[in-house]
Amino acid sequence: MNKFFKRDQFGLGIIMGILLPIILMFLFYFVNALFGRPPLSFYAFIHNETFQLVCIAVNVLPFRQYMIKYKFDKTGRGMLISTFAYAILYVILNYLVK
Repeated sequence: MNKFFKRDQFGLGIIMGILLPIILMFLFYFVNALFGRPPLSFYAFIHNETFQLVCIAVNVLPFRQYMIKYKFDKTGRGMLISTFAYAILYVILNYLVK
């Protein structure tokens, strides 16, 4: 693991928690474009709600790594806060706005 990521900092956790779902989102857009379907439409390879939940859930893997293996509580807390923010945004956009 890179020396940059082996730090126990709250800000690092928030940045990682925000960037990992965004990176996965672009990867899913690429997969949808590869199969020739418009991204995030009804005919897309992955449906919109599933797509959003997977992007939120991707934070669980590095969160577990930082909390269990490295014992970096501050970094884990930052990732957890950003994951909760994404989850609240998901509920607001998919259930309260419609």
